[in-house]
Amino acid sequence: MVKIAKKKLTGYRRANGLVGIRNYVTIIPVDDLSNAAARGVAYLIRDVIALTHPYGRLQFGQDLELTFNTLIGTGRNPNIAGVIVIGIEPEWTERIVEGIAETGKPVAGFSIERYGDLKTIEMASRKALEFVQRTSEIPREPIDMSELIVSAKCGESDTTLGLASNPAIGRVLERMIKAGATAIFGETSEITGAEDLVAKQAATPEIADTFIKTFQDYQNFILSTGADLLGSQPTKGNIRGGLSTIEEKAFGNIQKIGKNKIQSVLKPAEPPTCAGLHFMDSSSAAAEMVTLCAAAGSVLHFFTTGQGNIIGHPIIPVIKICANPLTIETMAEHIDVDISDMLLLELTLDQAADKIMAILTRTINGRLTAAEALRHTEFVLTKLYRSA
Repeated sequence: MVKIAKKKLTGYRRANGLVGIRNYVTIIPVDDLSNAAARGVAYLIRDVIALTHPYGRLQFGQDLELTFNTLIGTGRNPNIAGVIVIGIEPEWTERIVEGIAETGKPVAGFSIERYGDLKTIEMASRKALEFVQRTSEIPREPIDMSELIVSAKCGESDTTLGLASNPAIGRVLERMIKAGATAIFGETSEITGAEDLVAKQAATPEIADTFIKTFQDYQNFILSTGADLLGSQPTKGNIRGGLSTIEEKAFGNIQKIGKNKIQSVLKPAEPPTCAGLHFMDSSSAAAEMVTLCAAAGSVLHFFTTGQGNIIGHPIIPVIKICANPLTIETMAEHIDVDISDMLLLELTLDQAADKIMAILTRTINGRLTAAEALRHTEFVLTKLYRSA
């Protein structure tokens, strides 16, 4: 563990002191109407990523605030060096620009009203060209494990997650947090049946109470719709993989937090304010949860999978870990770390963690994950309500 932790890590130190491991310029559309202009800029200017999405018009209340927080948080992510914001109207565009500008990184906003798409694309492209050229000259520099914010989730779960992959991630997070790093986990509905065990790992009774209330509020919301989650939790893929109940899934799920104490309960997209492990109230949908973690400041995501989830993200690398021999054989191009030998007792928990830490170091230093190389760039906002 110590040997791996001492390997040289490099990254990008931003103006606000936070550290990223990628160096992107992004175009953030405020609303669905601005997606075409965002794509237009990304088409013209090399190495620019357009984070298109279908929301932002006639949302209200907490739903609207979550969209703002997610878009602002995404722009603030340390993996992003510069941001262009494009919206249909100037007021909401400027709100997102101001939120991102607090980080000290270059950001500019353009509104389409009274300009139209073509003029907006021209103006935004000129600024994007400036940002890309500036970004291309930012050098990597030495960083420390303690400066990293990471996140973890599982998907397409099966029996191998609870037996191998999630315990291995738990061991990795124990090591990273011992070194001073920060980690986020969540998936509120997927810990049903194991919530008491999660609460017992809270650092204080107050945090435990907040966690239980957050969990129960989510449950009450689901029940209030009159929905039956059977077939959704566990999913058809989970059942095919040998998980018959949500409780079975939950006990495997929580293995990835290891023995770490939970330092806070975060709202969706809320950044942690101290090192250690943090629980985020979040959807269990893969792309939604990873997007919320990125908006909270995570620069890298650990994703364990059994049946083979192929999720990626536009701005944070997603490391895929798998212990299912069939999935590794049939979906090899999606897997970064094969720890299936744990099931044969030919690989110990610490040795599995060593393998993950080795890929972690290489990914931090620039190695593309399978999801990055395969162009998996799922960016999905969490929506709470119907639009007005």
